[in-house]
Amino acid sequence: MKIYTLTGDQGTTSLVGNQRVQKCDLRICSYGTIDELNALLGLVRAEGLSPRLDEIVNLLQNQLFDLGAELASPNPTERSTDFLVESTL
Repeated sequence: MKIYTLTGDQGTTSLVGNQRVQKCDLRICSYGTIDELNALLGLVRAEGLSPRLDEIVNLLQNQLFDLGAELASPNPTERSTDFLVESTL
């Protein structure tokens, strides 16, 4: 099955808001890696953890998801990243 995005593949991808950036952009690589880590943590949680450890990993997953969203935004410096500092385990 072929997938058609109608934007062609010129080596770019879209950030939130349709701003185009190179697929090799550090942000794209970073949020891809963050997404992979988040998926792995989901698999770990699915295998079963103690309630306290599950709570910690769940919090970490939420923070990773928020961080990925920040990186996918065109102007991440204009968005709040306080959640990274405020949370403690």
